[in-house]
Amino acid sequence: MGLIKAVMFDLDGVIVDTSNYHYLSWKKLCLELDYNLNESGNDFLKGLSREDSLLKIIDLANISLSEEKFKEYLIKKNSYYLDFINNLSPENILPGVLSFLRYLKKKSIKISLCSSSKNAKFVLEKLDMISLFDIIVDGNDIKMSKPDPEIFLIASKKLVTEPKNCLVFEDAQSGIDAANKAGMTVVGIGNKNKLKNLKYCFPDFLKIPDHLINYFFNEER
Repeated sequence: MGLIKAVMFDLDGVIVDTSNYHYLSWKKLCLELDYNLNESGNDFLKGLSREDSLLKIIDLANISLSEEKFKEYLIKKNSYYLDFINNLSPENILPGVLSFLRYLKKKSIKISLCSSSKNAKFVLEKLDMISLFDIIVDGNDIKMSKPDPEIFLIASKKLVTEPKNCLVFEDAQSGIDAANKAGMTVVGIGNKNKLKNLKYCFPDFLKIPDHLINYFFNEER
């Protein structure tokens, strides 16, 4: 691992917890498909794009949809989700995130958002966080969703930083796998018993020890 020069953040579950809103939106849609999406089924959707999530639901429910209906349900799901997140505010930012971002700014570390969500900019605007990121790569910019490493490699190129000098924060296994494939260092945010293939994992940013932060960003190490 080289000295960290750029940090990439997933959105849902890392910066703000909107995962329950995704779940409620998909659950509402699934009722229209006569399928009861439970929490264990929802685990398969974490970190996936909207299109890939619906494909997974079709598989779980053992149903088929025409191309027209598929597109219609994607629009419906997004509409439900936007209704749920319309009242987001800076108060919804997860613990320790803002102070960590300010630390990175002081260290002149490049910062990117890397989210498969096509609503990422809308959410950041609600959180009043757009100005904190040097670049934003979201679902509108990629062809392949996580666990494909495309989103992180695009960010690395835009930031003019080698993958070995990039640090990624992720809460979903698909994102962790994508970051590993990209050749980046990854830190999990969440339950370490539910995530694998990573060296570092913490419940939130407040639990990341100072010595590890110093190790990542200290030029004298």
